Amino acid sequence: MDIQDFTMDFFSLRNKNAIVTGGNTGLGSSFSLALAKAGANLFIPSIVADDGVTRKLMEAEGVGYEFMEADITADGAPKAIIETCVGKLGSIDILVNSAGICILDEVEKFGREQWDKMVSVNLTAAFELGFEASKFMIPQKSGKIINICSLFSFLGGQWSSAYAATKHGLAGFTKAYCDELAQHNIQVNGIAPGYYATAITERTRSDPETNRRVLDHIPANRWGEAMDLMGTTIFLASRASDYVNGHILVVDGGYLVR
Repeated sequence: MDIQDFTMDFFSLRNKNAIVTGGNTGLGSSFSLALAKAGANLFIPSIVADDGVTRKLMEAEGVGYEFMEADITADGAPKAIIETCVGKLGSIDILVNSAGICILDEVEKFGREQWDKMVSVNLTAAFELGFEASKFMIPQKSGKIINICSLFSFLGGQWSSAYAATKHGLAGFTKAYCDELAQHNIQVNGIAPGYYATAITERTRSDPETNRRVLDHIPANRWGEAMDLMGTTIFLASRASDYVNGHILVVDGGYLVR
């Protein structure tokens, strides 16, 4: 292909069908809206009931939207999610494993129950969804799997043993699946957000001392906003990134360089 053949249509997601787990809450909403703005139809499985807000956002972009209330850790749920998406929209072209939880506590207080819950949501469900999606992507010889990793895919951190372990694991899963699926024209990548202004970080941001400690570590000197992730999402979901594979793209305002 000649470089003159490249157009901005390489970033278009028209006629593509995407699943975003937990895509009606938190940063998941920004992933969903980004894909919709690029033209993709959305299928959103979430444990949080549909309040109509996300549906209105999707419909305003003129794309298809389907919602499924589901616990991605339940037996058989990942298979049902993928098959329902294909049944309703016709295919699965993009999978964004966005749903995740973060339980923080001191080592001596963090037991097996908390560990198992985090591994189940953050890692096992992502694997099972990727496994089920690949069954459809391999025959169609195309697909994009985007795993939402974290700075803790590269770092440790106090009170975050299980979170760091699951995010390291998710990065490893991303690379391993790339190694097998690239031959089928399926790209498997990760996005690692840094510190973002969300409901989860409100307590940290509201405390002057901890807020300043975080900002002092970010060269951009600001917390990330949901919009900062939208271009990255479109890029990794589109034809423009067809030769990007097994990569964890960090969107952190420069946090990791300090």
